Amino acid sequence: MTIRYFTGIVLLVLLWSAGSGMAAAPEKVSTLADQKEVAVTIYNENLALVKDKRSLFLPAGEITLAFREVSGMMRPETALLQSSSRQDVVVLEQNFDFDLLTPQKLLEKYVGRTIAVVKTHPTTGEETEEEAIVLSSNNGVVLKVGDRIETGLSGGRLIFGDVPENLRDKPTLVMQLANKTGGEKALELSYLTGGLSWQADYVAELGTDESRLNLLGWVTLTNTSGTSYKNARLQLVAGDVHQVQPVFEKRVREQGVDIAYAAEAPRMAQESLLDYHLYTLDRTTSILENQTKQVALLQANNIASAKEYLLQGQDYYYRNRSGDLGSKIKVAVYLSFENRKTQNLGLPLPKGIIRVYKQDSSGSVQFVGEDRIDHTPENESVRLKLGYAFDITAERKQTDFKKLAGFGEYNYVFESAYRIELKNGKDEDVMVRVKEPMPGDWEILSENHSHKKISSAEAEWHITVPAKDSAELLYRVKVRF
Repeated sequence: MTIRYFTGIVLLVLLWSAGSGMAAAPEKVSTLADQKEVAVTIYNENLALVKDKRSLFLPAGEITLAFREVSGMMRPETALLQSSSRQDVVVLEQNFDFDLLTPQKLLEKYVGRTIAVVKTHPTTGEETEEEAIVLSSNNGVVLKVGDRIETGLSGGRLIFGDVPENLRDKPTLVMQLANKTGGEKALELSYLTGGLSWQADYVAELGTDESRLNLLGWVTLTNTSGTSYKNARLQLVAGDVHQVQPVFEKRVREQGVDIAYAAEAPRMAQESLLDYHLYTLDRTTSILENQTKQVALLQANNIASAKEYLLQGQDYYYRNRSGDLGSKIKVAVYLSFENRKTQNLGLPLPKGIIRVYKQDSSGSVQFVGEDRIDHTPENESVRLKLGYAFDITAERKQTDFKKLAGFGEYNYVFESAYRIELKNGKDEDVMVRVKEPMPGDWEILSENHSHKKISSAEAEWHITVPAKDSAELLYRVKVRF
């Protein structure tokens, strides 16, 4: 902002402020009928940026603009009103009225004020009217009628003289404006709000041989912000955007009360935005109040997939004498695929849940498992845990355990041996990955299948188990602590 532009704004504010005591500024009301365009950018963590463009006539001078039907969860400190002629309109003051008009709220605003009470005679139907003062509206209404106190409104109704200024039927941002020149104005109100969120949901259908899958991605939008966004330009930001958390001052004590300060679905176009990803819908869509809707994100077919079986061990039994470590142990089932352009994907995948289906022998689609994925960049792999195999089980036993050394706190040496039997009830051979966490400084002394050291704390074996048969893994290990 240039010094000349800033000085002009200050002078304009001072000029209109000097004359503000002459008369109250008339209120100009703007509704969705004035709206020309609305754009909504939604983030993952209950946060959205709304840009609401409206065209309306503003008289010259100091005026009050009631910008109605904004989000009821607006963060008013983020509101920014801009005019197409930037130097003409200056915001002097703004108030966010989110106390909405209801019978209860109306009563609350009238505490201490006079209303009329109309009662109808139960037999004659004759109506009588009395003045009353509202004393309380908590858990009902308490009225002072003449020299008596009344509660309850059986057979009667209340009449209010007007609606209080700060009680609106729709969430409204009220702005005190200094308008240099009268005429039709193109205004854009931008603000951050809660109550709008999105998540990605995916549907994957496995092929008959489980080596290929089709993937359909949806964006699920939820609007609880208190207003609707019709024919909105929609953008979504995937990534974990940092937000400053409210700072609560140290609580102070005052009179014993704690006080705190408070068709084939098209892919959505995507691009990098700082260190996030921005997805843009190529058409407008309406996001209505209290509505959940789904918008197509992507569709990709014939993606290569791989299924694997995993038996995961524990590290505690390498430190102690254990004996039988379990029978009919469940073997987990995983499905994986690559997020690459060569696999008809290559689109940064927002975090969400992937639900997997497969056709049965009659051609009906059946649900076979689901898992949650984090934000997944291009060229990364996706790995889903679908559940546990019914026909593949394991038995694990500790067949030997020796304490070779160690009488202090950090010089223990143990040697132990294990037998893992894998059973396969399927009609085809399967490969089971056995992953064992190894504590301390470890060394495999003997084994009947070759292991792979996948990290400093894990050993892994790939065991082929014949159809309708079993296979054994035998190994001996020495660990030092």
